[in-house]
Amino acid sequence: MEAVTFGVLGPVTAQRGGDPLALKGPRHRAVLARLILARRRVVPVARLVEDLWETSPAPPPRAVGALRTFVGDLRRALEPDRPPRAPARLLVTEGPGYTLRAAPGSVDAWRFEAAVAEAE
Repeated sequence: MEAVTFGVLGPVTAQRGGDPLALKGPRHRAVLARLILARRRVVPVARLVEDLWETSPAPPPRAVGALRTFVGDLRRALEPDRPPRAPARLLVTEGPGYTLRAAPGSVDAWRFEAAVAEAE
């Protein structure tokens, strides 16, 4: 299976072999963007909830459940051939949160930064 590539310089996108993956709504894309910004580090669930509902006075009572739904939807989009109950390889639960194990060259912003550093 081809690797997934991500775009964050513009709209948040994910593609496999040049074909866009269905990321659903804006909160799904926000979760993905936040994980990309973390650069393969774990983002705690509490931090993700805080980021997703930052404009609200307080997160909704079922915010953690909603976040888990967004992550599950993203996992299905990113790894559609993963068997049920098999561990995820790309969007991974780790410790108190989630991490995106994107390859170093798979994110447009990371490639851009590497090109700028190389040009200097």
